[in-house]
Amino acid sequence: MNRFVLAIALSTLAFVSTPVTIADVLVNVGSPDTPFPRNKQNEPAVAIDPANPMVLAAGANDEIDLAPCVGSDCPFTPGVGVSGVYFSFDGGASWIQPNYTGYSARGGTPGVGPIGTVPNYFEKGLVNFGDPSLAFGPRPDAAGRFSWDNGSRLYYANLAANFSTERGEQTYRGFMAIAVAHADDLAAAAAGVNAAWSEPVLVAERRQSETTFSDKEYVWADNAASSPHFGNAYVCWVSFRSNSRSPNAVPEPLMFSRSTDGGASFSNPRQLTPATNNPRTGGRQGCVIRTDSEGVVYLFYEGADRGQSAQLMIRSFDGGASFERPRPVAAVVDVGAFDPVQGRVAFDGVAGARTNSFPSASIANGAPSGTNAPDTLVLTWPDARNGLNNEEALFQYSTDKGESWSAPVNIADEDDRPDFPWVAISPDGKDVYLTYNGFVDPFRDNLTDPRRFRGVVRHGDFAPATGVTNLTTLHRGMVGDGRASSANNLMFEFLGDYNFVVATDDYAAAVWIDARTAAVCQAINDYRASLLIPVPVPKAAPATDCPPTFGDTDIYGEIIPDPTP
Repeated sequence: MNRFVLAIALSTLAFVSTPVTIADVLVNVGSPDTPFPRNKQNEPAVAIDPANPMVLAAGANDEIDLAPCVGSDCPFTPGVGVSGVYFSFDGGASWIQPNYTGYSARGGTPGVGPIGTVPNYFEKGLVNFGDPSLAFGPRPDAAGRFSWDNGSRLYYANLAANFSTERGEQTYRGFMAIAVAHADDLAAAAAGVNAAWSEPVLVAERRQSETTFSDKEYVWADNAASSPHFGNAYVCWVSFRSNSRSPNAVPEPLMFSRSTDGGASFSNPRQLTPATNNPRTGGRQGCVIRTDSEGVVYLFYEGADRGQSAQLMIRSFDGGASFERPRPVAAVVDVGAFDPVQGRVAFDGVAGARTNSFPSASIANGAPSGTNAPDTLVLTWPDARNGLNNEEALFQYSTDKGESWSAPVNIADEDDRPDFPWVAISPDGKDVYLTYNGFVDPFRDNLTDPRRFRGVVRHGDFAPATGVTNLTTLHRGMVGDGRASSANNLMFEFLGDYNFVVATDDYAAAVWIDARTAAVCQAINDYRASLLIPVPVPKAAPATDCPPTFGDTDIYGEIIPDPTP
């Protein structure tokens, strides 16, 4: 596949008001096909500016700046970031992947050079380390008052590592922290201007333990002008503590922080759940935040209820200053089967792609104004209550601020095994959109048979009295093979943890991980299969033992006008 950085004169760009259906749009237009791991992109996220709905920003784990493999050694290059960023000014019909200046190893030798990730981390002694989450909110004026008339602000949250591991040079303590940067001038940001972005602000505890690993963060901005807390920015994450202890009892509380000054600073982290993690209490993962037109904060995550996996909700009625206790809102049967190669559950087979049953959530809060908002909450997650190879994307909704919920129903196509589903409801509450990776093949206990999957986008009409109706599959992407993807250690596949979809009243934009151009490598399959026997074969070298596009995973998207306006 030929690639090019999309050349667009931002000053003359025609902003259209109504998009047309455009499927299979490449988002990471500047990332290469080869070599591995520079061609590895995954875990996409996307945000629409409510005040300028043809403006989108996306992020992904993007290894464009890593050094190529040396033989069979393909590590993350120390000091090089992986938080890719992309912009669209035509409703997702085309994308721009800017180049900034930072710490890079594209040429093989690390040093200052071009980067395709969020800038200004190297200068602060940090490394942006993926798990991207993006949100648009209003910009504050000089007096700190938020209004869409001031313009829009893009927040980009991600994991952050210390650039140097030397104790005297560390910016923070611990294995991994959370940081948030923001940008106001997106034309300059898309043109590769470092100064268009703020410096990254650390959110996770500066004084955290040396053994703390902060992970799976999510950022949201209160984007409905009707809210008394309009403009607040919120971040949640899981804090894995005492990382050196037994994996059966690693404390992992859910943490929260807020900003009331447009991301210039964040409050001291607040622990929202117990830290216990054992077979009886379980842990917690995969948080998502939304706000309604009255400023109520809703935080969802997967945890446990009396020993059973569950989706839980926590609410705040004062702009994140205090929270009620967690309450379960849905029972969950986790997807995936145990993979002895990586010691965790996989979706498609042994040495396969890891998976989870984390929640996705959306709210019809009437943004940007909040006027006449129904404030319908929708929740989706992948579920295996019907058994392996019969997975569903379960959907339920609430019309009373989460006090009660509808019974869960499957909204995936019955012919698909849906992995990483993400849901969005339009601000007016009339349309529901869903995207996921639809697997064609059953779970494989070998590496001989294919593990085919593709991006899928669906739509349904929504009304409180009937729920989702007229469900239709709007798009099926091109098929790829999960075996052609890879973790950097080459031992198993890697497709990340998320896909994403966002919606306005007029259209939706979906993004998903895609392996259509990735080539299966027999030498890698042989190596992975041998990890199940006492004496594995030597690890293959991607540059010499594999097709050139081995590991070439990308972010693709689709633009969907409301099918029933």
